[in-house]
Amino acid sequence: MTEAANGQNQKMPVLKILSQTVKTGIIRSNLIPMFAGLTLSLYTYQIGIFEKLPEILLAILGSIFVIGAAGAFNNLYDRDIDAIMKRTQGRPTVTGEIKPRTVLWLGILMAAAGITLLSFTTLLAGFLGFLGLFFYVVPYTMWSKRRTVFNTEIGSISGAMPPLIGWAAMYPDITHPAILGLFVIAVIWQMPHFYSIAIRRHEEYKAAGVPMLPVVKGVRRTYIQTNIYLVVMIGISFLLSSLSIGLMLVSLIMGTGWLVLSIFGYKRMDPEKWAKSMFIYSLIHMTIVFSTVIIYSLMGIIFKL
Repeated sequence: MTEAANGQNQKMPVLKILSQTVKTGIIRSNLIPMFAGLTLSLYTYQIGIFEKLPEILLAILGSIFVIGAAGAFNNLYDRDIDAIMKRTQGRPTVTGEIKPRTVLWLGILMAAAGITLLSFTTLLAGFLGFLGLFFYVVPYTMWSKRRTVFNTEIGSISGAMPPLIGWAAMYPDITHPAILGLFVIAVIWQMPHFYSIAIRRHEEYKAAGVPMLPVVKGVRRTYIQTNIYLVVMIGISFLLSSLSIGLMLVSLIMGTGWLVLSIFGYKRMDPEKWAKSMFIYSLIHMTIVFSTVIIYSLMGIIFKL
C-alpha cells in the first residue's frame, strides 16, 4: 500500500469506519424483507399498527443490531481473504483503521443489544435473531465459506431470517404457509444472486481460495443449479395464495421472468454479461416482491381488506 493510500485511509471519518465494519448497506437491504414479514403478520392476524408500535420499533432496532453484529464478526474473521480480494481490500478491518479487539467488542455488544431488543417483542423473535446470527458466524463464516461449494446454501439460512423475525416479533407462530413461503423464497433468492457475483468476481474468489460454485464447478454447472432453484422458487410462490392470489401472482411472474432470463440470457450472452443481468434482476425481484408484500399488507391493515 502506498504512502498516499495510507494518508487517505487515516482521514476516513469514524462514522464511515463503523459503517463499513457493520456493513450498513446489508443492514438496509435486510430491513426490507424483515418489514415485509412484520407487516404480513399484522395483516394476517388483523393487528393494528399503533397497537404494536413499541414492538415494531423494537423489531427494527433489534434487527439493525443483530445484522450489524453479523457484519462485524464476518469482517473480523475474514480479514485474511478480504486482503486478497480487490472489492474488500479497503475495509477498515483490512487496512487497520479499526483494531480487531474493537470489532470483537462491537460485535458482542451489538449482538447482545439486538437479541435483547427482539426478545422484548416475543421470545421467538429473540431466538430467531440469535439463530440467524449463529448460522452466519459459525456454520457459514467460520466453516463452510472456506470449505465447501455449498457455502451459499448454508449462509442462505441466516440471510432469510429477517422475514421470520419480523413476523415473529408481531405474532409468535411461524407455521403459517404465507410466512413459510416468504422464508423459502428469501432462502432460494440468495443462490442466483450470489452465484452471479461469484461469476463476475471469479478470479478474486479463486485467488482467495473461497470455493464458490462457479469457481469450483464452472459456469455450466452454476447455470443448471440456478435454474433448479428458480423452478423451486416458482413452485413455492403458491404458498402465498393462502393470503392473497395477488401476492402469489406477483411472486410467480417475477420468478418466471427470472427463469426465462436465465435460460435465454445464458444462450445469447457471454458468462459475465449473463451474470450481470442475473444480478440486476435479483435486486429487482427482491425489491418488487417484498415491497408488494409490504404495500399489500399495509393497505389491508388500513382499509381492513
